[in-house]
Amino acid sequence: MSITLTSLLESGRKEVTALQQEGRGKILIVVAFPWALLLGSRMALPVLLPYIQAEFGLSLSIVGLLVSLLWLGGAIGQLPGGILADRYQEGLILTLSVGLVALALIAVILAPNAAGLFIAVTLWGFATSLYPIARITILSETYPDRLGSALGLTMATGDLGQTLVPPIAGALAAVFVWQAGLGFIIPLLAIGGLGIWSIVPRSTQTASSTETSSLDTARYVLKELRRSIMIFVSFILVLFFFFWQAFTSFFPTYLVVEKGVSTTMASLLFGMFFAAGAVVKPIAGMAYDRIGMRWALIIVLLGPVGGLLLLPIVERLELIVIVTLAISTMLGNGAVTQSFVAEQFPAEIQGTGLGAVRTMAAMIGSTGPVLFGIVADRGFFNEGYVALAVLLMIVILLTYRMPHPRRE
Repeated sequence: MSITLTSLLESGRKEVTALQQEGRGKILIVVAFPWALLLGSRMALPVLLPYIQAEFGLSLSIVGLLVSLLWLGGAIGQLPGGILADRYQEGLILTLSVGLVALALIAVILAPNAAGLFIAVTLWGFATSLYPIARITILSETYPDRLGSALGLTMATGDLGQTLVPPIAGALAAVFVWQAGLGFIIPLLAIGGLGIWSIVPRSTQTASSTETSSLDTARYVLKELRRSIMIFVSFILVLFFFFWQAFTSFFPTYLVVEKGVSTTMASLLFGMFFAAGAVVKPIAGMAYDRIGMRWALIIVLLGPVGGLLLLPIVERLELIVIVTLAISTMLGNGAVTQSFVAEQFPAEIQGTGLGAVRTMAAMIGSTGPVLFGIVADRGFFNEGYVALAVLLMIVILLTYRMPHPRRE
């Protein structure tokens, strides 16, 4: 066991060293830091839902709709974000996304009523969605031989943000007002945007370098999407997005309502969930680089199936912690699937292709929170999580039966 652990640590050290070579480490850092803030702020919303629900007098179903709008806004912007990433400089798109998120958070904080809140949250989701495709394309260009590891590391940084931001947001909401839980993020976003603008290269993509017309690009992307492997993987992503958005939207509320933990403890457990992901994602990325998507994805999804089946029956806090950690291995999914999908598209349409796939998956998946909220409103919180475990079993089976890709 010690030999295995030593080998794993040595392999990780070599990967980090390789990612820093030729000055590429600065790009990785300035791309990863705002990503941590964007994901952290998004996951602060579930922690703040009990306060928002009380202030605006919302039911669980309507709260689920609010979260669905955050995800739906995030889905709508994926394709435009991908097209922009193919046509313009990634640094410009990344900076634009960060700036718009800061403005959207101000609108959420100042929302005078539920209608204003819902509009601001939708804009927040849209602004966030401009970031991930440009992040992937700039990393694909910067690390053509280590995309899985680079994505895994930035995703781990994202999980660090999701680990720290929700508990901080929950603590600020408990001490002051729920708006403080989002307000502290805004100046940090400004710092992140300045870092991107200063360091990310501005010569990777330009509109003039795009030789094909928009119509030709669309035809090219559609041709790639019609391949059997892409249809298969896209369906897997739809199921996973539905699962992911339903689970994360209500997990803190579930812990408070069904398990009787305090809102502070629920936010800490939610943060711990993402802290574990910060460990899982780099390992999942390295696994993808070495053994491919099929087995890497199956491995990271086995823990969540067991954890979700046990979640309704465990009551002691220490057992809830163990189950939460088991479920957290699903966070390795992104490092595997997004690396795989990125490599299935030629470089000239990579952003547009990724955007198309993620838009479709995220739009359908955004129905997860509202449907789960309806189930929870009717008293079937536990049964809802068992149903999510069954959904993951289907994903595992489909992954096992996945056709061999053209590029892997």
